[in-house]
Amino acid sequence: MNQPETLDSDIRALQQWLRAAWRQLGDPALTTFARRELRNQMKQCSADLRDCLQRAAEQQSEPVRPPAPAHSRAELRILSW
Repeated sequence: MNQPETLDSDIRALQQWLRAAWRQLGDPALTTFARRELRNQMKQCSADLRDCLQRAAEQQSEPVRPPAPAHSRAELRILSW
């Protein structure tokens, strides 16, 4: 898998985990401590999801340069001091 596919996979996994966590949070059998721990994990997962979504948006906004044809001349720059 390449980078965008891995990122998409991570995003889907985080979204699924959060969906399941919201369902579990509604369980009346959950103890106060377990509920607090689950909310803390959900906050961390949400932050990770935001980070992944931001990276995905940055990848989409990067312009894709087509490869230079083999017969073209390389761009050379002369730097002077």
